[in-house]
Amino acid sequence: MSRIVVAGASQLAADVGALIADAGGNAVDAAIGANLVAMMTEPGVCALGGGGFVTVWPDQTDPMTFDGYMEMPGRGLRSEQFGGGAFDVTMEYGGGVTTTVGHGSVATPGALAAFSLASERFGVLPWRDILDPIIDVVRRGFPMSQASRLYLEFSAESVFGWEPESRAALFPDGSLVEEGDLIFIPELADSLRTIADDGVVSFYEGDIARLISDDLMDHGGILTRADLSAYRAVERPSLQTELDDWKIATNPAPAIGGASLAAMLFLLEGSGFSGWNIEGMHHLVRTQQAVLGFRREFLDTAEERSIVIQRLLDLSHTGDWRRLLTSPSTVHASAVDDDGNACSITMSAGYGSGVMPPGTGIWLNNSLGELELNRRGFHTLSPGTRMVSNMAPTVGRRADGAVLSIGSPGADRITTAILSTLLNLIHLRMDLDEAVQHPRLHVEYTDAGGRVAFEPGLDVEQMGLINRPFPTTDMFFGGVGTALFEPGGGLAAAADHRRTGGVAFGGG
Repeated sequence: MSRIVVAGASQLAADVGALIADAGGNAVDAAIGANLVAMMTEPGVCALGGGGFVTVWPDQTDPMTFDGYMEMPGRGLRSEQFGGGAFDVTMEYGGGVTTTVGHGSVATPGALAAFSLASERFGVLPWRDILDPIIDVVRRGFPMSQASRLYLEFSAESVFGWEPESRAALFPDGSLVEEGDLIFIPELADSLRTIADDGVVSFYEGDIARLISDDLMDHGGILTRADLSAYRAVERPSLQTELDDWKIATNPAPAIGGASLAAMLFLLEGSGFSGWNIEGMHHLVRTQQAVLGFRREFLDTAEERSIVIQRLLDLSHTGDWRRLLTSPSTVHASAVDDDGNACSITMSAGYGSGVMPPGTGIWLNNSLGELELNRRGFHTLSPGTRMVSNMAPTVGRRADGAVLSIGSPGADRITTAILSTLLNLIHLRMDLDEAVQHPRLHVEYTDAGGRVAFEPGLDVEQMGLINRPFPTTDMFFGGVGTALFEPGGGLAAAADHRRTGGVAFGGG
């Protein structure tokens, strides 16, 4: 039996991943289990009715990414049925954000399809054995996590308080559940039991699909039963690059998070980043400005996203950031085992639609309403189109047999959080925990232009750039989870203190 280490979005998620390893699972099984736990026990932060990506680098084979991201629904609907069923809310979360919620904001979710396909291809445990310990957690009740409670302080009333099923789960006695108090959603445990016994087809074509689609369509949504039954996870070769003596594999097109990370690594290849001094930070900031600026200018609204992504990568290969300038809510789990398998999973449900279809216990995404990912407008994509994603679940391999799994939540900060950690770990030779916890910076764009957001411990003010200092390390800058196996050093993992993640060992 393999020894496995898991870095999860919470200690509960990591512990369940370890239980799955103890039952004979490999890194893929453990990462899937840990991520499923986080999706169901981090209300508001993520939900089972979301989607994302699974990147796997099995021993002796090439890395693959399973695309289970959200898709534009609306198959078979008339044009006049689009554009409704939703409303805007503004929250103070993250310095202020506006998003669109409600039944019309729900895109076709793909998480379960991706998990099932990755499990079938590279896992070793039966699907039911992965879900059984998760069902036990949900049926017993799970504690309100710190990350969820923090987000819900801003969003509970406006995003989740208007819908009866959501309100009953989060306000059982009239007030919002406090951190550490148990949340009970019996219908969710029942839905999971059905999915465990009958497979994910029950979510996409069975009674669960009927309950979801009927509720959405009755309230102005556009997710039809045809959309759910037509959804398929897609298996693609991962996008590969290098950093020093490591080969790195991440999320390929049409997602843009992995391409952005790879482009930054291409620009830093060599590497112009000497450390967290003024010169090194200038180089890192220029790299972020080039890639994130290119993305904002060309990628977010591109009709042919794959073509523009290839242009980004081609220009980045030159190593000259000038060539580019001239041309929210997520959970993550990482796992590796001592057989040389690595699995990295990132999933999101956006800011949450606030919708929990009666009888399901399943919260749904608001991916159609994430304004930053829908810059072409609300309900403007053709049904069946995969949506834009920042996610970049990433794995790495070294010639001596070492394997690495890394990823982060955090909207457009995902790529810069992973980039900083990889540079710390591989290029600057920090130990794993130091690499994850080190202060970060991120180039952000507002209507007034670009600025550098940064955490205490970095002398960004000395760089003479427009900046936004944070008083403490902050969840805004992501929540990196990473797991590492080295033949001479064994298993290790680190979970970001910014998101109160957890680490657990299992198997063996």
